[in-house]
Amino acid sequence: MHQRAYDDAAQRGPVLDDEQFRRLAEYGEVEHAEPGRDLYTSGDDTYDFFLLRSATVDIVRDATAIEPERLIYRGGPGDFLGELNLLTGQHVYLTARVVSAGTVVRIRAAMLRRALAEQVDIADTLIEAFRERREVIRGAAGNALELVGRSYAAETLELRTYVAQMLLPHSWLDAASNPGRSLMRLAGLGEDDLPAAMVNGSLLRLATPRAIAEVLGLTYRADGRPVDLVVVGAGPAGLAAAVYGASEGLVTVLLDRAGLGGQAAKSARIENYLGFPHGVSGESLTRLAMVQALKFGVRIHAPCAVAGLDLSEERRPAVLLEDGARIRCRAVIAATGAHYRHLDLPQWTTFERSGCVRYAATELDVRGHEDQPVTVVGGANSAGQAALSLAARGATVDLIVRGADLGARMSSYLTDRIRAHARIQVHTGSTIRELGGDDTLTSIVAERSDGRRDRLACRALFCFIGADPVSGWLAGVAKDHNGFVLTDSRLPAQPFGTALPFQTSAPRVFVVGDLRAGSTKRVATAVGDGAGAVSSVHEALADD
Repeated sequence: MHQRAYDDAAQRGPVLDDEQFRRLAEYGEVEHAEPGRDLYTSGDDTYDFFLLRSATVDIVRDATAIEPERLIYRGGPGDFLGELNLLTGQHVYLTARVVSAGTVVRIRAAMLRRALAEQVDIADTLIEAFRERREVIRGAAGNALELVGRSYAAETLELRTYVAQMLLPHSWLDAASNPGRSLMRLAGLGEDDLPAAMVNGSLLRLATPRAIAEVLGLTYRADGRPVDLVVVGAGPAGLAAAVYGASEGLVTVLLDRAGLGGQAAKSARIENYLGFPHGVSGESLTRLAMVQALKFGVRIHAPCAVAGLDLSEERRPAVLLEDGARIRCRAVIAATGAHYRHLDLPQWTTFERSGCVRYAATELDVRGHEDQPVTVVGGANSAGQAALSLAARGATVDLIVRGADLGARMSSYLTDRIRAHARIQVHTGSTIRELGGDDTLTSIVAERSDGRRDRLACRALFCFIGADPVSGWLAGVAKDHNGFVLTDSRLPAQPFGTALPFQTSAPRVFVVGDLRAGSTKRVATAVGDGAGAVSSVHEALADD
């Protein structure tokens, strides 16, 4: 017997009307389904989309050692089965079991993508339903991916950030909590094994995003299909390039070394992005962009580290992965951005590993610092947004700015709020010279321009002092003295004629976002770069 534990609201989500149902059925094959048959089961590599003509199907979470089988959703005639896994390529989390005989229409993955491209109204309904169903199963199917770790550890935060970015259904247990300790005892885990993950019954000690991605089928796997465009880097510029490329008919693959969203995903609040008058967190913007990319058929693989380019064929560049795989394509858009700088101070690495040093101010990063003294270092918008977000949660914030003017690199809408906020103390013309504490951070020493030093209480340091370009993998492509990639008018010469916008010194290789020399470091600019580069790609491919 299974436990009945589903929310009727899940059944009141977006539905297809009779005419849409009939239209969509034309993309599939009619089958008869007998009771007890599994249309797909948890752990399957792939599965198909199903329309239910007359059959009734239960979607269940499989039984575990400590919990019985659980009914998540019951679909009847006129309904359809499927959620975001159909588009992401993740392994299946739930089992679909026929409980009442009848006919179904099986629509295979390639035909479903064709239907989404051709039937706009149907696509809107299905995508919204997939998104809502993912939210339902993120709680109901959390046991498919269970994480346990020390809440303050950097490795734990990295893991939790990754699964949140990728919209993976999961449950999280603090190793210090009673449920966390119980899971560790049952799994035979020690402190040295953390963070750990239970993935569909498999135990991963010292779990990493890559290890989880491999188990769930999110790493790159060649499937023989030709690729038009490979986008490397999934920040705003890369996501925009992938969305525009796929929406305009290019078979598009999106790769990222870590997760999705780049530096923007770590921003607590973006308030000057067009269309969001109340602001939007970088995490939310990333999730919306991911769903949009999936809608148009982008194949997303993360984490997936790129090692270099093979430019031996002028019309067929190839992206080389660190695991030895090779993706041959017609064009490449590089959007790998930059990695965070850190302060050259003793114990920096120690506090970084313990989670006391952070490079983001997302909900996960800010949580737990209520009523605590914290320090934010940096003078640009990201630092200002972090200071305001922390103060809003009740933290007392010291904002350390090396320059003499807070408004030199920060937008006025932020500086005005920061100066007026009672919980934020601004220290301009200052530099951090010392970190205090043993295993955990307790204080910092800030030196003023006149040489005077102040010791400030500090339980966490949020660092936003800039970044260096991630361009080492672009060997053979022209760069400036800082490693940023030269494009179009900045190129010293164009050996293959007049360079297209965003064109590098290598044919059919384009660069967008923070990686590009002379770029404006704003989310809106990055999105514009990604869209513009796709236009250049089309022009470059026109003579194929």
